[in-house]
Amino acid sequence: MTLSTIDTVIVAIYAVSIFVLAQWVSREKNHHRKDAQDYFLASRALPWWAIGTSLIAANISAEQIIGMSGSGYVIGLGIASYEWMAALTLIIVGKYFVPIFLKNGIYTMPEFLEKRYSPTVRTVMAIFWLGVYVFVNLTAILWLGATAVHTVTGIALQSALVMLGVFAGAYALYGGLKAVALTDIVQVSLLVLGGLIICSMSLNRISGGDGIVAGFHILTTRFPERFHMILPASNPNYKDLPGLSVLLGGMWVMNVSYWGFNQYIIQRTLGAKSIREAQKGIVLASFLKLLMPVIIVLPGIAAVALAPNLARADEAYPHLMAMLPPGILGLVFAALLAAIVASLGSKVNSIATIFTMDVYKPLRPATSQQRLVLIGRSAAACALIIAMLAARPLLGSFDQAFQYIQEFTGFFTPGICVIFLLGMFWDRTTATGALVAAVASALLSFVFKLAWPSLPFMDRVGLVFLLCLAIAVALSLLQAPRTTALRVELKNIDYSTDTGFNVASAMVIVVLIALYAVFW
Repeated sequence: MTLSTIDTVIVAIYAVSIFVLAQWVSREKNHHRKDAQDYFLASRALPWWAIGTSLIAANISAEQIIGMSGSGYVIGLGIASYEWMAALTLIIVGKYFVPIFLKNGIYTMPEFLEKRYSPTVRTVMAIFWLGVYVFVNLTAILWLGATAVHTVTGIALQSALVMLGVFAGAYALYGGLKAVALTDIVQVSLLVLGGLIICSMSLNRISGGDGIVAGFHILTTRFPERFHMILPASNPNYKDLPGLSVLLGGMWVMNVSYWGFNQYIIQRTLGAKSIREAQKGIVLASFLKLLMPVIIVLPGIAAVALAPNLARADEAYPHLMAMLPPGILGLVFAALLAAIVASLGSKVNSIATIFTMDVYKPLRPATSQQRLVLIGRSAAACALIIAMLAARPLLGSFDQAFQYIQEFTGFFTPGICVIFLLGMFWDRTTATGALVAAVASALLSFVFKLAWPSLPFMDRVGLVFLLCLAIAVALSLLQAPRTTALRVELKNIDYSTDTGFNVASAMVIVVLIALYAVFW
């Protein structure tokens, strides 16, 4: 597959336009120089539409589009639970978590942990997140993105990887969160358009030109086993999506950790104009999550009919792209690049924020605001370079990269959920209890992985969460209650939401009930 002249022109127009737009929205008036709040939190002035679209842009990238399409190819619609359950999780985050974070005016998740527990907890978690963001998230986006670019254009994998990293750096390093968030409306619009095009054209091809509905009917008739949300124990993919655990078990832990306590996700809401603006943005993101399986899972299932003998599942989406006509291919390829670049920008901005505010600034508290911005840009550039070097060794041998990411992060998310949930809603929790729970999460997960290999990882996540919760509660009760006041405000939090938020939340719940009833 190669790009035609018109495809190349479309991609070039996208690349130049998004770069220029990022620099334009990042400009400072009256010779104002960016301070830390400007760079890391977009001056705390983000509107709801930027928050909502940026949440999706940060989330949907190569590991979602390529990786989840690959999982759709192997597993089917069941993998969409990650998207549909996230829609409900976002509503919970908007109502109960964001008010606490905004009330306390924090920059980062590790900063919240220091105010709630101790500097040690902050440092440990900051270093942990930096490692995960660089060696799991950035490497996955770069590797899968480079795989797609290689498939479409024929450019060597390593060259494509470097090109993506350099472009993402040029796009995001100068403007920080403002450049990323205020251009994400364009990125997400292009992503949705490209995804709908490839889905509709794939279904139309399956039906032999008789239309999308006919193609979908043929797909459900030929492959009914791929249209079940809740997999029975006899399904060969049960270990990845273990039945009712999807609705009642470990997936809740995964989603709450990701959407509620993940810096590169929650950072958009920390930069909101107000709590109401943040909640409106979260509602927008929730509705977009309902649409995502149509864009990234259904094409993977369609590839089963159109390309049943792929060597690797993650080739499903690029293979469908190869079937597109000139012009349309360029548009869909630009949409894929938009997702990759937007997500890379989000990750490097969050890496810069955590390194600068949670690692560097505590060591150099007198550092000027402008130097903090410089440190942040330098940290982001270094992270990109490291990820470009590590991507192939870490991910080159995996068939389903999305499942690899979920499996790896599942070692740590139970402890993260415990220390945040207890820290936010039980003031008796101690720093010792929190730290031990965080460490126990990785240790217990590793033990269960070795001693009970047949246990589905999602069930393992739920079980480890309960054990870590018990450990944190027990250790906290064994210690004397703290005598000093907490440095975070947890008591006088306004959890009320306006009518629009409540109506939208009810609509999301009704849609989810309908979807699971139809595809049970």
